[in-house]
Amino acid sequence: MNNILDVAGITKTYNAGKPNAVTVLQGASLSVQPGEVVALVAPSGAGKSTLLHIAGLLDSPDEGTVTINGTDMTNLSDRKRTAVRRSEVGFIYQFHHLLPEFTALENIVLPQLANGIDEAAATDHAKNLLARVGVETRAEHRPAALSGGEQQRVAFCRALANNPSLLLADEPTGNLDPDTSDRVFDALMELVRGTGLSAVIATHNLDLAARMDRTVRMDAGTLTQI
Repeated sequence: MNNILDVAGITKTYNAGKPNAVTVLQGASLSVQPGEVVALVAPSGAGKSTLLHIAGLLDSPDEGTVTINGTDMTNLSDRKRTAVRRSEVGFIYQFHHLLPEFTALENIVLPQLANGIDEAAATDHAKNLLARVGVETRAEHRPAALSGGEQQRVAFCRALANNPSLLLADEPTGNLDPDTSDRVFDALMELVRGTGLSAVIATHNLDLAARMDRTVRMDAGTLTQI
């Protein structure tokens, strides 16, 4: 069985060839098995966001390869990379980035419509996701009317709207107070485990990291198993 994700020998330098060049990744490699949840622990500025962006095809490495579901994605066209991101990869960030003019429900329906899903089916799926994270009663509220924890739960649902096989999360509870963070993380893990997703979740919180299947640490642009 193929790994869901393989990143191999990834290097990335910003402003290469200039005096202010910064190398953030130096041969970083990581594999994620089907259904596995991996914690990515790193200090700020260590390159974890860059690694997640490259793994999710939002950025390209200077060297190395990215393989998702057994297919090498490294040299795909922009159009094909966009199609893969839309169908295979879900993203969650520290800030929810919900569209403010749309309701919670609409924020989850829209990505499905962009992926060619029928509106009725998309709406049913969105309602089911909201119910799974306990915010179904907030479906018709816009983001500004939701608490921080509710906003992030909706963002989780949006990331899973198109049934991706891989979830990439960059400090998904980092903007929340400790109590809310724990509850929201519980909701995320229930979603991930309930759908059989593979996930890489970046966090500073070692207690949260310990609840995942394994932990890797990023330091000096490389990854090591803890």
